[in-house]
Amino acid sequence: MITDHAGVDRLATTVDRLRRELDESQAAADGRALVELAKGVLVERLRCGPADAAEQLARLATRAGITQLELAVEIINEVSGDGLVAPVAAGEHDASAAVRLRTAQSGALHAGDTQSVAQSLFTHALSPLGAVAVAIWSAGADSSLTLVGHAGFSTGEAQRWRYVPPGVPTPARRALAERETVWIDDLTRSGLPSVGSDLPGRVAVPAGTGGRITGVLEICWPAALEPQPLSVHKQVEAMAELCASTLDVTVPEPLASAPSELADLADGLLDPALVLGPEISPDGTLADFRVHHVNDRFVDIAGRPRVAVAGKLLLEAYPLAAAEGDLFDKIEHVHATGEPFRAERIRLAALVDEVPLTVTASVSITRHGALVLVVWRVQNEAARLANLLQHAQRLGRIGGFEEEPRTGTVIWNSQLYALYGLQPGTDPVPLSAITAHAHSDDVPALNGFLRSVLHDHRPASAAFRLQRTDGMTRHVRVVAEPVLDSQGTLVAIHGAYQDVSAQHWTEVALSATQDQLAITAQEAAERNKLTLQLQQVIMPPTHPTIDAFGLQIAVRYRPAAQEELVGGDWYDAVVLPTKQVLVAVGDITGHGIKGATGMVVLRNALRGLAATGAGPAQVLTWLNLVAHHLTDNIIATAICGLYDPHTRVLRWARAGHLPPVLIRDGRGELLPMLPGLLLGAVAEASYVEGEVLLEPGDTLLLYTDGLIERRDVPLDECLERLCAAVTGPPPALEDLLDHLLDTSESNTDDDTCIVGVQLP
Repeated sequence: MITDHAGVDRLATTVDRLRRELDESQAAADGRALVELAKGVLVERLRCGPADAAEQLARLATRAGITQLELAVEIINEVSGDGLVAPVAAGEHDASAAVRLRTAQSGALHAGDTQSVAQSLFTHALSPLGAVAVAIWSAGADSSLTLVGHAGFSTGEAQRWRYVPPGVPTPARRALAERETVWIDDLTRSGLPSVGSDLPGRVAVPAGTGGRITGVLEICWPAALEPQPLSVHKQVEAMAELCASTLDVTVPEPLASAPSELADLADGLLDPALVLGPEISPDGTLADFRVHHVNDRFVDIAGRPRVAVAGKLLLEAYPLAAAEGDLFDKIEHVHATGEPFRAERIRLAALVDEVPLTVTASVSITRHGALVLVVWRVQNEAARLANLLQHAQRLGRIGGFEEEPRTGTVIWNSQLYALYGLQPGTDPVPLSAITAHAHSDDVPALNGFLRSVLHDHRPASAAFRLQRTDGMTRHVRVVAEPVLDSQGTLVAIHGAYQDVSAQHWTEVALSATQDQLAITAQEAAERNKLTLQLQQVIMPPTHPTIDAFGLQIAVRYRPAAQEELVGGDWYDAVVLPTKQVLVAVGDITGHGIKGATGMVVLRNALRGLAATGAGPAQVLTWLNLVAHHLTDNIIATAICGLYDPHTRVLRWARAGHLPPVLIRDGRGELLPMLPGLLLGAVAEASYVEGEVLLEPGDTLLLYTDGLIERRDVPLDECLERLCAAVTGPPPALEDLLDHLLDTSESNTDDDTCIVGVQLP
């Protein structure tokens, strides 16, 4: 018996050893595949043979003090452009995360099934993070979960969890339903069952493409999970993307129409139905759904025909569906998770002549492959239309009536009772007695109206003042149409009253308003004059030429041609306590008082920040915080430059502004278009510095768009014209700026600002 146990132990040891050797061999093969791929890149880039590429790779790795595998990963990252490892490697001081993810990717791409993908992820990427198990779940169309790949679990444990029916709460189901990563520090306290219940720490990440979740990646740790750094979060998300590529290998192309079987299914339904297909944006995210098919029973909630909806984007046909928690969110959830949605009462919204209309309907939404079937039944259609008509009459202050002269029957709707100030159920006023309720001055016009309708049998209308029994006077317009039989006898009268009191008093108020226009125009002129004076005090049209450390600086400023368009262009040129020279220009969106005061805020803030000794990029980063958090929604462009007289180097940075022009040897050229967002557009922004060594005779121009922009000319061409205008024998700095202002071809009626910096 002892001998038998010893043999079994030896056999188990041998199996474990062989498994480890197999895993190590597979890991080495994945690494070799990356090295070979890097060699191929070098062959193509260096135009050399495989042997030379291998020698070059080894030499570069030795020189850099890293392994060939690490260098291979760096080369692949550089040429791939897929962004797989960029966000995670940036969070670590070495390249370990990048190597792990690239090796895992290589193993996943060469794996024959999802089980091999799980093993590759576990071996290369998860074990170094301290994880002890991984599960890859495939999401079914009914939101069920199937365990299609795993590592670190026993065979029996994985077999017990091979299928999770719909509705069972698990970490993977929660990630699927919420469509976001779920971190669980201790599974036992969460109350959620899952595979490997003895492993408390775990994370579940939804994986999918094109807005559709195809599965969930679940990773387990052996102890309660502490909060993980951002780099681990990014690595987990990157691994979920690898899983998505294996769970859904083929991404369907956009469909021009719904498949015939799904269209037939929709046509066989007794309720209105739409077949929707996802519209994927270039970055791979879901942008909208397109209506590929509507069945014969389709009833548009806005009253449009089927052809007005078929083929359109969902948010184009029903823009109000984008409201939070409304129809679009429910369709997107069903498309992403496969979990069907049904509700007996849900409010659907549409626009009818730019007026929102809301109806109640029962709705069913199901996913069929990549498409979504939406079925709705508007409840009580007749009542809805009657309610719509009633609302239209109420909003239009219209009361309808019908009379039968033979029987003397008069029928009013509720709006007409309200217009006359009578209680519903009281005797209505026949059309022939209308003059008894009108102002005496309007009786002659009403008599002509009655003669046309009752005697001449012609449609007619009239306006009069209705004298109500409660003493109130309403200005009313009445319209009537006679109904004749085949012999020309009057059998009925249809008509309506409309309360036009608001229109009447509007006309009365209009004359008073016209009297106020002159006063208002005068006030606007004074306000514009105040704005212009404020701007001229802070930004005078000319600035005394600065001559500091051998550097000459001249400024020209021209306000907008129209006073009401006075904007927020600004400039600054000053010697800082650090003995550096600050030069800057900027342009704030908007005009009037807001633009002028915003200009003051940013200009003063920039001068104060520059006095700290920080570089131009850092100054703009701080200035962006000021614009975003400490002002009233200021959006601006700017260029900030700092000149060091000892080195003759001008460091500069831009925030969405036009690039400076350097004039050297009689030729004008644009400086590079450095990256940099508008000030105030986002809370956090970073900027890039550029440097230019000024040589004797160089001139640098900083300017605002009012100098060059034309509505009928592309911006690139406007910049080329500016460079051409300054090319030639260099005039004096003051003369150059005056010439540019005088010959400016801009037609945008905007402020213009030029700062010239010249090293004689």
